Amino acid sequence: MPIIIVFDIPGATQAQYEQVTAKMTGGPGLSKRSDWPVPGLISHATGPSPTGWFVTDVWESREAFEKFGEKLAPLMREAGMPEAEPKIYEAFNVVTS
Repeated sequence: MPIIIVFDIPGATQAQYEQVTAKMTGGPGLSKRSDWPVPGLISHATGPSPTGWFVTDVWESREAFEKFGEKLAPLMREAGMPEAEPKIYEAFNVVTS
């Protein structure tokens, strides 16, 4: 079942996000689904929030997101991003095109 992941990371910056994504891919960052280090991503959107940085993903399953999280968490710590627990919701409807 698809899930929606919402990260609201107070104090995080675009520069930290870009550092994490560059390290994750060994290059330019994440611009297409095939750039992700694990399969299962359906969509990704990110941008500044009033208090920091905001990320919303849709994943094919909780298991796929958890595999991604194993790669993501150490890179976030390395970039100095504040600890943030994602909110996870079951998706009812996912439209991709």
